[in-house]
Amino acid sequence: MTMLEENVLLSELERRRHELLAHCYRMMGSVHEAEDMVQETSLRAWKSYRTFDGRASMRVWLYRIATNACLTALQHRSKRFLPSGLGAPSDDPDAPVVEFDSDVGMLQPIPQALLDPATIVGSRETLRLGVIASLQHLPVSQRAVLLLRDVLSFSAAETAEVLNTTTTAVKSTLQRARGKIAAVTPRLDDIAEPEDPAYGELLDRYIAAIETSDASALADVLRDDATLEAAGTKTWFSGKKTCLPYLVNQVLGAPGDWRMLPTAANAQPAAAGYQRQADGSYAAYGLVVLDLTPTGIRGITSFPEPDLVTRSGLRLVLEKL
Repeated sequence: MTMLEENVLLSELERRRHELLAHCYRMMGSVHEAEDMVQETSLRAWKSYRTFDGRASMRVWLYRIATNACLTALQHRSKRFLPSGLGAPSDDPDAPVVEFDSDVGMLQPIPQALLDPATIVGSRETLRLGVIASLQHLPVSQRAVLLLRDVLSFSAAETAEVLNTTTTAVKSTLQRARGKIAAVTPRLDDIAEPEDPAYGELLDRYIAAIETSDASALADVLRDDATLEAAGTKTWFSGKKTCLPYLVNQVLGAPGDWRMLPTAANAQPAAAGYQRQADGSYAAYGLVVLDLTPTGIRGITSFPEPDLVTRSGLRLVLEKL
């Protein structure tokens, strides 16, 4: 590879890095695995650049490498889910939570700090946590076709080129995928944007309620049909009548036990949670992704992974107040 070719490839990989990360995340349902797939894409691109003949655009060529890297990886692991994808909600907020089986993968959010604004604006709805969970219900071949055609706006011919198949097969697969995804995708019409000032007060009220352990204030921000789930468990709740007692009795603790910093993930408002330690400092717990609507909080999904906090550009430990 000549120096000019190296510079061209390096420039294109850098330019496409954020959108490739978003694509791999939609395929994998895991930000960690998505980053691995982007790295794998770069390695494969360097090794095979001499075979790039220019018949397709370099963008299509890179997506072919990335998509096939994801398809290969997905052959060797199970689907990733949220608790709501594994069974009915619990009707007992006082019962112990049921942990995930070891062979069940856990869906992860993607911190907004890892994506550039153009990537988010261009395909905001398809980054929503509920949509990512819905994509996991599709066979991987259908998932790939749906993303290439309906998210990235590839033509049928370009999609066939990426997946080494025919346009007829692409059209048939897309039709099946659209039918399946429509049946499991949640309504998104009134979910808040992270930067929407109309929802800033609601996010602030939620954070204040958690930090002050104020059950009444928390009740005020939850909708009657609110859902509550935590990645890593099978237990989840549907309806304020079970969500609120669980939060009050098993999560909130005493005033000051929690600190929450506003952030964003999956093109949704989120909060980074920190738990008070014996020395008074606060250690990162993970991210809480919120579905905020004009009438209150419709969904709370927590991810107890401190690494997600640092990937959001925030500190792992906060000093004591």
